[in-house]
Amino acid sequence: MSTPNLNADDDAIVAATRKWLERAVIGLNLCPFAKSVYVKEQVRYVVSNATTPEQLLETLMDELQRLSDTSPEQIDTTLLIHPFVLNDFEDYNEFLDVADVAVEDMQLDGELQVASFHPDYQFADSDANDIANYTNRAPYPILHLLREDSIARAVEAFPEAEEIFEKNIATMEKLGHEGWDKLDVGPA
Repeated sequence: MSTPNLNADDDAIVAATRKWLERAVIGLNLCPFAKSVYVKEQVRYVVSNATTPEQLLETLMDELQRLSDTSPEQIDTTLLIHPFVLNDFEDYNEFLDVADVAVEDMQLDGELQVASFHPDYQFADSDANDIANYTNRAPYPILHLLREDSIARAVEAFPEAEEIFEKNIATMEKLGHEGWDKLDVGPA
């Protein structure tokens, strides 16, 4: 299990996240939709200093509202990085239900959704060290706030979107743990 670096400053946290995004998510083409918003600088990086789930929920709700209120040309997606809370994957995974309820309570379901990345990400019924888990591993716990319209447009542009998951697993199996380690993308 990873532990947060409580001395890391926001710039270093964002730099580590950008490095992961560039080398793993975009570099390995784990998300074929990421490059476009990244090169257009439409990704918002927010480092939360929350130390409790309640504080994180407040930040999440603020960021959901900001994303909803801002044009996609300015901010298409937000990476809410929270290095000081929910470092235990089981706690993080349980919080995802809270995040979904927040989207519904804010009447943003159908408009926004929350995707998940964590240093210890583990798919159900998989071994913790299974390389497939690394498709969703990041240097810090991250709540990825996405616009559903953007997802729909991306899926239209990528006709085999349902195959992404399988392709990602094949990519990770080919890369292996040694290849992942050489990417030097975390956990932080």
